[in-house]
Amino acid sequence: MNLYGLKVIDFHSHFPVQRPGGRGRRKRLVDRYGEERADIILENSRMYRNKWRRMWAFEPPEDGVIHNDHEQAQRWVDDMDAKGLERVNFMMGGGNDNLAEIIKMHPERFTGFAHHPLFGEDAAEELERAVTQLGLKGYKLIASGQSKPIDSKEAYPVWEVAEKLQIPVLAHFGVLGGGGGPAYDLRNLNPLTFWKVLSDFPTLKLIVPHFGACYWRELLQLCWQCPNVYVDTSGSNQWMRWMPYDLDLKKLFRKAMETMGPERLLFGTDSSYFPRGFSVEYLREQLKTCYELGLREEEIRMIFHDNAAKLLRL
Repeated sequence: MNLYGLKVIDFHSHFPVQRPGGRGRRKRLVDRYGEERADIILENSRMYRNKWRRMWAFEPPEDGVIHNDHEQAQRWVDDMDAKGLERVNFMMGGGNDNLAEIIKMHPERFTGFAHHPLFGEDAAEELERAVTQLGLKGYKLIASGQSKPIDSKEAYPVWEVAEKLQIPVLAHFGVLGGGGGPAYDLRNLNPLTFWKVLSDFPTLKLIVPHFGACYWRELLQLCWQCPNVYVDTSGSNQWMRWMPYDLDLKKLFRKAMETMGPERLLFGTDSSYFPRGFSVEYLREQLKTCYELGLREEEIRMIFHDNAAKLLRL
């Protein structure tokens, strides 16, 4: 699989589980905010998403057609073959057990991360089970969506398991939902809040997606202090438009290369639905940026394949 002259692993995507009547996000918002406020939040987020899709000429998610997980898995493989993608790593897919079953359908093409409540009563035990019994490769959480401080001692058993098993943790800091999305504890938006955790767990590998999602300066500071922090490039990174200074993809890659080098960068797309499938547009844009910056072929291979393969222990 080298349609673009190199092997590519998408380190950060989401398996599009479809369930009849499934409205998971709305239910979570209703439980927290009530019906009226949840609908306002969803409408604000929808406004930004629609604008983003127009900018990229993306089709909206299909409506009214339900595909089971086997069908969705085959659609992913067909799409990967058509677009030159070697492997995809799913951050979530209907729960740990469900995602593990999906990966078994195409283990040579799929890997995945555990994703369950960080502050659940058995969070550490569930992470160990997800890795040692289900074969998942890491742990994904949304720091910005936690109702307690991300560096709370209550979460330390989870970090102990992750460090013991030598698996990476991907934590989404920064803004949520492409704009218009709520954060439950504003302190958790800032990746620097994880500084103490990384000091206490110095071999724990942390991956921060989307170049920090509006917290680029803070993420660079965290990377300076903690060499076990990685950055993933996933998504449209439209948050750059909302910064008080000019920023574009080329500036992000240039500063990342200047400060941390290619060893700690991971290509991802945040792909999540059909008919779009794998967001090859993001691959093309990021590859173009890397070549324009004059990155060497071995550096490009590291960012788009080798770093992910090493972290996933392929």
